[in-house]
Amino acid sequence: MPLIASRPSLISLVAALLIILVAPIPSLIHAGKPHLINFRSPNLFPEGLAYDSSAQHFIVGSIRQRTIHSVSDAGVVDTLISDPTLPDNVTVLGLAVDKLNNRLLACITAVDPLPQFHALAAYDLRTRQRVFLAPLPSDDEGPRPVANDVAVDFKGNAYVTNSAGNYIWKVNAQGEASIFSKSRAFTSQRVDPDFPYSFCGLNGVAYNSKGYLLVVQSNTGKMFKVDADDGTARLVLLPEDLNIADGVAIRSDGVVLVVSHKTLWFLKSQDSWGEGGIYDKIALDPEGFPTSVAVGGEDRVYVLRGHVLEGLRGNVEREEFSIGEVRSERESKEDGVWIFVLIGLGLAYFLFWRFQMRHLVGNLNKKTN
Repeated sequence: MPLIASRPSLISLVAALLIILVAPIPSLIHAGKPHLINFRSPNLFPEGLAYDSSAQHFIVGSIRQRTIHSVSDAGVVDTLISDPTLPDNVTVLGLAVDKLNNRLLACITAVDPLPQFHALAAYDLRTRQRVFLAPLPSDDEGPRPVANDVAVDFKGNAYVTNSAGNYIWKVNAQGEASIFSKSRAFTSQRVDPDFPYSFCGLNGVAYNSKGYLLVVQSNTGKMFKVDADDGTARLVLLPEDLNIADGVAIRSDGVVLVVSHKTLWFLKSQDSWGEGGIYDKIALDPEGFPTSVAVGGEDRVYVLRGHVLEGLRGNVEREEFSIGEVRSERESKEDGVWIFVLIGLGLAYFLFWRFQMRHLVGNLNKKTN
């Protein structure tokens, strides 16, 4: 019967229309200008950046102070950690939030001419007290170590890059540290001795939920995939070098973000990072010397401008710093196309629904007459 046959079609059309109407549209969610957070803290010069999704704020360190600070979306700065028991004049570099144990992990290092010191500190985010300070074992053969960046897996194990020695430490949830990976892959690439950052090797590191690390090397522009179980590493094939690569982050959709002080790369891979492609490449203003990238709320991408180069000079003072959202121009264009596609589908369903309704009313009139 026409009346009975019309009901399933009508229901399915209405359901489809509702799905289209309630579907999230990224470009509408992120409408307007990119989010810029300006914040003030005398002589902070932050190098590391992390995002605490539970507290919904950013976390930054300092290359001049033994402190770690939270920064709200509105730029309000709060001293999260102040640890005067650390050696004088140490630098707080890479940061990571251990969601499993509700901890903040921080790379602590001392640079020349200070006495050697390199460790991973863990702080309870609820009490703001230190859980452990794990000294990182040195390799007698290599140069003076630099604990640069840290990533954490789902078991609470931390992985710390040594930028001077080109190897990775592992620190378990109890604070026990060991040299985890000294793969030959890390020293297989030629380094130009005249390169301004030839001294800086392994740098940014991020943990992938599939059980491996992605690590970038500043002085070669290479990326490595490192097995989180046994430390074996191999070079990730990319179409170009990521020159002076510094920080790394991974978005929830698998897009890998790599930042240098001039560029932010959006990278994708179809084979779990045997090789990868550059999906987008955004030029950054080098004035603020971007060093770190983090994924904030709603998967937004943020870059830290901590003016670190100024801070390393020692005789410069600064109070203003920033954390800025950076959007992929290519993604924005594709989102715009999807809006028109969804609107077109919605209009088509609506017109078809009107046709069905007319047909239904006609059948009812025939039955009534």
